[in-house]
Amino acid sequence: MDFLPLLAAIVALAGVVLFAMAILGRSRKGGKGKDRDTVIKNANKRLSQNPRDPEALRDLAGMYYQDQAWDKAYKMYETLIGLATNHPGVDEFEINLRYAISALHLNLLNEAYKGFAVARSLKQDDFEVNFNLGKLEFQRNNYEKAIQHLNQARTLDPEHAPTLRCLGHALFKIKKYKEALAFIRKAIELAPDDKESLFTLAECYYEVNQTDQALRIFGHLRPDPAMGPSACLFSGSINFKNHRFDKAVEDFEIGLKHQNVKSEIRFELKYRLASVLLRQQDIGMALSYLREIQDVHPNYKDVPLLIAKYQELNANKNMQIYLMAPSAEFVALCRKIVLNYFPRAKIKIANIEVNKNEWADILAEVDTPKWSDLVMFRFIRSQGSVGELIVRDFHSHLKDVKAGKGLCLSVGNFTDEAKRYTEARLIDLIGKEKLTIFLNAVDAKAAKAGGPAKK
Repeated sequence: MDFLPLLAAIVALAGVVLFAMAILGRSRKGGKGKDRDTVIKNANKRLSQNPRDPEALRDLAGMYYQDQAWDKAYKMYETLIGLATNHPGVDEFEINLRYAISALHLNLLNEAYKGFAVARSLKQDDFEVNFNLGKLEFQRNNYEKAIQHLNQARTLDPEHAPTLRCLGHALFKIKKYKEALAFIRKAIELAPDDKESLFTLAECYYEVNQTDQALRIFGHLRPDPAMGPSACLFSGSINFKNHRFDKAVEDFEIGLKHQNVKSEIRFELKYRLASVLLRQQDIGMALSYLREIQDVHPNYKDVPLLIAKYQELNANKNMQIYLMAPSAEFVALCRKIVLNYFPRAKIKIANIEVNKNEWADILAEVDTPKWSDLVMFRFIRSQGSVGELIVRDFHSHLKDVKAGKGLCLSVGNFTDEAKRYTEARLIDLIGKEKLTIFLNAVDAKAAKAGGPAKK
């Protein structure tokens, strides 16, 4: 029972203490405000008598700096910089540091750089100075200098996410991808919402041949409004390079569905999507994307050449097969041309050889009312110029199989050297114009029904 009076006394005493603290707090607050007003009043009074009074400028600049009135603080510290060297009572390091920070808030980057540089010459181990100098050097594309300052800032504060971020990005810029990986990964752990760093991390993974990790991150970023289009472009390009064409098409199409895509990224998404569609022989859809690019950017990369090349193919199915189809379909078409090349002739195909995806050699026994002989056909798939070396190789093959005549066919053209080489030899060079006539006369379905030839 004696405990209750003691408890009541403690509660009463606590109430008195709390009340006293509240009164004291209000008194201090009022006093601080009063001191602040007094400082400003005294400083302005002294400045009215001497506009270059260093102590008055320092006191007034300090008030503006605390209030984050950056424009006023900047002007005050700018004046103080010119006075600091002749007044030992003014802290030159603090004046230059605050001048630089005020300039930075006003986006006066050159002035901020000068202030931080002077501050660092006075004190080299200050975190704020080294971090901001590193960041400014990065913005100036001086990545080596940025790395130097940022590394020093990191030793002073190893867990400062912006320092780690900027350091990682600077290392990425100079292609030190493995070093960049470590810092960017740590920065993301401290600031998980940094999508730009996440994108750069994926780029680092790609550069060090960790493609799966890169694709995983790019896939995660595809829906992001800001980073999504670039992530889709990168992801699609990786899949395209690795012949995963369906996935590449999906990536590029998702990228194009984003709103407010930068024009250069939109052009490249359409261009690469068209490239994938051409590989898939979807020429009509590819041409639609290429024409969309040409309507806005007529000379974008090789778009005019691609349109000129593929709109002809789009109108000629057999030309598509000849140039783009798998080897079996190509050979089936060539067989059909051979069987219909000589009118009123009995033709028996004796042998077929395919050289990778470059050409097919077909040896045929030809029997006409006037002559009979072994004839070798070489069907070249390239649209470029056929030179003397290919024709020489063909002539050598003719002699090996003891063919009496050779026909070399191409949708490209033959060089002058190739033409001169065949002048005294039993080889006919068949160019695009005549080959196109044969292609137009061939039924593609019948050619395909001929079945794949054995290589």
